[in-house]
Amino acid sequence: MPTKPILSLEDARRIAAAAEAEALRNGWKVTIAIADDGGHLLYLQRSHDTKFGSVETAIMKAHAAVAFQYATKDSEQAVLTGRLIHLALPGVIPAEGGVPLLRDGVVIGGLGISGVRAVQDGQIAAAGVAAL
Repeated sequence: MPTKPILSLEDARRIAAAAEAEALRNGWKVTIAIADDGGHLLYLQRSHDTKFGSVETAIMKAHAAVAFQYATKDSEQAVLTGRLIHLALPGVIPAEGGVPLLRDGVVIGGLGISGVRAVQDGQIAAAGVAAL
């Protein structure tokens, strides 16, 4: 029977801590969502004074990163260059800030950040991924 790496709660906490540190370093208030390899929420952290709309957005970014196995920034770029089919795909979030989490080339989860500008969400997500 094949085996595969998994994303543990400890991994999720480490990723979230690195993402939070980047957000705090810049004074940004965000929601951090981490999904497992099935796209199900494993970890959620929200700054007490960030927009509550960022909660669902961060979760959806994490889910989309797992479902499509690429960064949500890729869908954003596709839409901006006229590939509007991305807007019709179920669960696509065409805004930077969602990234798949990989171990040994296997998608083990997704990270979604929401609360500031999309490029800033992406910067925070990159810091989280670097901790994995």
